[in-house]
Amino acid sequence: MVSAEAAGEGALRVRVVRDGQVLADSTRPLLVHEDGLPVRYYLPPEDVRLDLLSPSDTRTTCPYKGVAAYWSLPDAPDIAWAYHEPLAAVTLIKDHLCFIGTESDSEPGEALAVN
Repeated sequence: MVSAEAAGEGALRVRVVRDGQVLADSTRPLLVHEDGLPVRYYLPPEDVRLDLLSPSDTRTTCPYKGVAAYWSLPDAPDIAWAYHEPLAAVTLIKDHLCFIGTESDSEPGEALAVN
């Protein structure tokens, strides 16, 4: 099973940082709950530094979410992914990006990804 929900404007801040560089900073994450996996944070593209990422040729298929497209950094291939045409159960995540290594931070109300 998989489901997606909005965290609520300002209810949760997600920052994605790699080697001191902020890749994303959002107070509008979507939370995706998938059986057997930790909660994943999907961020609106407007909150992601897409100028630092390059599209990858990698594609994967999830039976619950659809086909994912990936983005890379020069030294971190396929660090983020998004679903351009997600399946019906998770249409909210359309074009939102998720980063590898996103996990809860020790600060209440904040999540952080460090790769």
